[in-house]
Amino acid sequence: MTAERVNPSELSPPTGFSHAVVATGTRVVFLAGQTALDTDGKITGDTLPEQFEKALGNLLTALRAAGGTPADLARVTVYATDVADYRRHAAGLGRTWRRLAGRDYPAMAVVEVVRLWDERALVELDGFAVLP
Repeated sequence: MTAERVNPSELSPPTGFSHAVVATGTRVVFLAGQTALDTDGKITGDTLPEQFEKALGNLLTALRAAGGTPADLARVTVYATDVADYRRHAAGLGRTWRRLAGRDYPAMAVVEVVRLWDERALVELDGFAVLP
């Protein structure tokens, strides 16, 4: 995939995301929502940062299994049960993102939700990638 990250000077400088991503490739991978589920189907971690790391790891595992890499991500949506808590941990979550996925940021959004499928889940990530 070739990905052009577009961050117009007319918009606020992005931190940890890109305003737009122009992706060119031949395959699109749609990634289902991933929470902090372990291989036994149980939520791991009691804090948002712990769950975010596991959920992102799960998303990247699915992406790699489909033949992609973090740089192929074009769009990711984060669903959080407490956006204020997400904002409090934003710097650490950004470090986790960079450690696991690098600095090729996709277009992103964070959306607060009342709850997720599993009542213990604090965060869920989904998205899509464009592969070469």
